[in-house]
Amino acid sequence: MPTTETDEHKSLREAVAALGKRHGRDFNREQLWSEAAKLGYLGVNLPEAYGGGGGGIAELSIVLEELGAAGCPLLMMVVSPAICGTVFARFGTEAQKQEWLPALADGTRTMAFGITEPDAGSNSHRITTTAHRDGADWLLTGRKVFISGVDIADATLIVGRTEDSRTGRLKPCLFIVPRDAEGFTRRQMDMELQAAEKQFELTLDDVRLPAEALVGDEDAGLLQLFAGLNPERIMTAAFAIGMGRYALSQAITYARDRTVWNTPIGAHQAIAHPLAQAHIDLELARLMMQKAAHLYDAGDDVAAGEAANMAKYAAGEACVKAVDQAVHTLGGNGLTREFGLASLITAARVARIAPVSREMILNYVSHQTLGLPKSY
Repeated sequence: MPTTETDEHKSLREAVAALGKRHGRDFNREQLWSEAAKLGYLGVNLPEAYGGGGGGIAELSIVLEELGAAGCPLLMMVVSPAICGTVFARFGTEAQKQEWLPALADGTRTMAFGITEPDAGSNSHRITTTAHRDGADWLLTGRKVFISGVDIADATLIVGRTEDSRTGRLKPCLFIVPRDAEGFTRRQMDMELQAAEKQFELTLDDVRLPAEALVGDEDAGLLQLFAGLNPERIMTAAFAIGMGRYALSQAITYARDRTVWNTPIGAHQAIAHPLAQAHIDLELARLMMQKAAHLYDAGDDVAAGEAANMAKYAAGEACVKAVDQAVHTLGGNGLTREFGLASLITAARVARIAPVSREMILNYVSHQTLGLPKSY
């Protein structure tokens, strides 16, 4: 695994950072999405044969991190090109690839991702959304919650469960559900978190889907699901690191300029040391994120799963601490709209609880990595 970035990656960072700086904290999501697409950033991880950049999650995570560091992260990058684009590229039929990958790459179409349920969370073993055959079609029934951007997405990639014909057990499968499908309804959830992308509760009431709505092999199960979930964790880490960097940069600028008794407050160790620690934690989280992206792009799904979970955990913790310290550094100014930090207090916590909580990551590491027994 490389321990330093290539010249190509450094150039990509610089170019995306310049784009982010032009848009800034008060960015228009649609305008930024369109410009990022035209510059090839949205589809940087998708195959060149389908209009993408031919890179991987390593490149896509750089794009999201740098936009976040400029104060203008695009949350749907976690979902549309990272989760859905990756699943299509790896497991989609040729027809599905032709229909979706070029459009995801050039930004003309977006796709949401629906896995979380009211009682199951993102536990694929407890998902109750089920699909059963009706002739050549599928009928999909269930509920989903906390699904981002459904109102702006052309379709949602829904995780359901079908019956294995050999064992009779239910296994996860992925279905493309168009936004206007009959029986597919959405309700916007009332969130304290203010973001450009809204959260929705979805209801699927015997939604009839053609056979070609099924993505990949019906019997692949968890393999296909985690092909999308590992990039999701890596991209969530990028989202968190970018947010933490933005908050830290605001605090550093303030600590340099704010003077008390003729001395910049950043000269005092009580201010400087916590900011330095926040920087260290963000850099360490980025290294784990880069490791996870490298492993995933190299095709090592098992090792990537462990690293992606660790990266998401480390980035979430580092982000929350960086935002908290940034607000604390600014004092009352940290709660004003002028500096744009107060809203991050809530947003930063998302990286701790979504798409998987830090406690579930600790469960994963204790069981899968350390070999400790389960309590459940």
